[in-house]
Amino acid sequence: MNASITTSSSRASREQLILVSGATGYVGGRLVPRLLASGHRVRCLVRDPSRLQGRDWLPHVEVATGDVLRPTSLLEPLVGVDVAYYLIHSMAGGGGFHERDIVAARGFARAAADAGVGRIVYLGGLGDPEADISDHLRSRHDTGDALREAGVPVTEFRAAVVVGSGSISFEMIRYLTERLPVMICPKWVYTKVQPIGVDDLLHYLVEALDVPESAGRAIEVGGSDVRTYEDMMLGYAQARGLRRRLQPVPVLTPVLSSYWVHLVTPIPSTIARPLIEGLSSEVVVRDDTARRLFPQIHPVDYMTAVRAAVATLESGEVETSWADALVTSGGDATPKVLAQQAGMMIERRQAQVAADPADVFAVCLGIGGEHGYGYADWIWEVRGAIDRLVGGVGLRRGRRDAHDLRVGDALDFWRVEAVEPGRLLRLRAEMKVPGRAWLQFETLPQAGGTLLVQTAYFAPKGVPGLLYWYSLYPVHGKVFSGMIAALAEAASRPVGRQGGVASSGS
Repeated sequence: MNASITTSSSRASREQLILVSGATGYVGGRLVPRLLASGHRVRCLVRDPSRLQGRDWLPHVEVATGDVLRPTSLLEPLVGVDVAYYLIHSMAGGGGFHERDIVAARGFARAAADAGVGRIVYLGGLGDPEADISDHLRSRHDTGDALREAGVPVTEFRAAVVVGSGSISFEMIRYLTERLPVMICPKWVYTKVQPIGVDDLLHYLVEALDVPESAGRAIEVGGSDVRTYEDMMLGYAQARGLRRRLQPVPVLTPVLSSYWVHLVTPIPSTIARPLIEGLSSEVVVRDDTARRLFPQIHPVDYMTAVRAAVATLESGEVETSWADALVTSGGDATPKVLAQQAGMMIERRQAQVAADPADVFAVCLGIGGEHGYGYADWIWEVRGAIDRLVGGVGLRRGRRDAHDLRVGDALDFWRVEAVEPGRLLRLRAEMKVPGRAWLQFETLPQAGGTLLVQTAYFAPKGVPGLLYWYSLYPVHGKVFSGMIAALAEAASRPVGRQGGVASSGS
C-alpha cells in the first residue's frame, strides 16, 4: 500500500518540518504538542491515522501513513523533513523484538537518507554497552547503531526509567506498590538506577533541535539523583501516603517475576519479562555530555517527578488517558470496553443515537438532580445515603440549573470538571471513595447520527481502592449499562431533547 499524507494544518511554515514516528505512543504523544508550542511544523507518522483521533493537537499537524517494517511506505512521509524523531519500539510484539527493532531501524534510516532528512533523533536506553546488559537494553543500543548505518546524523538520547503516569517501566513500579502492602522482591531491588521525569526528557528532545552539536552523539540523560528500585517503590508509596514493606528473596527468576507482574498488574508477561531482565543492569549516567550540551536544562530529583506524576493522576489530566478515551467511527465502536491505563480503571460504553450531537449533549447536560440518572435511581439514592453516613456530601446538593451545567457546578455528589459544548461533559466524584473517580460523556458526530460514549474512570488508592472497584463492578455494570441506554432513548425522542432523562428499571 502506498503511503498517503493528509494535511490538516493551515499554519504557515515558520520553522523546520519535524516528523514524529510513534506519535500514538507515550513519549511521542506528549512530544508533538511541545514541538507545536515551539513553533515547528509537525508531521506524524502512523500506521493507522484513526488512532490519533481525540488529540487536541490533531488539527495542527500533518498525518502520514506508513509502516517502519515496510520501508517503501516511508519514502513519501519523509520527503521534505528536516528532522525525524524515531520513537518506535516493537517489544509489545513479544518474542523476536530485537530482530524487528533492527529491521525497522535500518529501513527507516535508509528511507530517511533517500529522502534527504537532515537528522534523526532517537530515544534509547541507558546502560553501559561494555557491560553484560540485558537483551532489552542491548536491543535499544543496537537500534541506535542501525539508525546510523545509512549515514544520516543521529542524536541518540539514552534514558532509564521515565517517571510519569503511563510510562511502562514506571507503571510497573507504581502498580506493584499500589497493590501489594508487602512485596517479595528479588535482588534487583538493590540495583542502582537514575530515573528521569518525563517533562525533563521531553525538554531534552525538543531542545535537541536547537543544538546541532548533539548530532552524531549518544547522550545519557537522567534526573538529579541515583536511586535503587527499592528506593523508587518506597518513594512512590510515600508520595501516595501508603505504608509498604519490601522483603527481598535470594531466588526469583525473571520468568517467575514476569508472571507475578502479569498477575498483579495490567502489564503482560511478554513485556514484563524483558523489562525485569533489564532491572539487573545498573543504569546511571556515566558522562556529563548532557550537562555540557544543554546547560539550560536542570533535571529534577525522583521525588519531585513522582509528586508531579501523582498530582497529574489525581487531577484527571493524564494526557495518555483522556485522549485515548475517544473513538472515531461507528465501525470501530464496541458496546463495552474494560481496561487499565495510566493508573486508571476504565469502563467505557458506547451507543449509536439517531440524533444530532447537540441534541444528545443536551440530554447529557440534564442528568442528576430532580431528573435522576435514567436508570435505577433508587441505587443512586442508596449510594448517596451511604455517602452521607460516612461523612460525604450525598445527593442533597442537587444542581444549579435544570438544563445547564458549567465548570465548577456541584451536581449531587459530583463536581463539573469540564464542559465542551456539544462534545464533552466530565464530572469528578466528590463522594467518599478510596481513590479518585470521574464520569465522562462524549457526543461524537457519525453518519446518520451521534456516537455517545460514556466512560467511568477510577484511580484506586492502594488495595482498598482495588477492592472497592471490583466489589462494586456488578452494580456498576448494571447501572451504567442502563444509564447509557436511557440517555440514548431520551435523545432519540423530541421530548427528551429538552434535557433530562426519565428513570426506568430497578
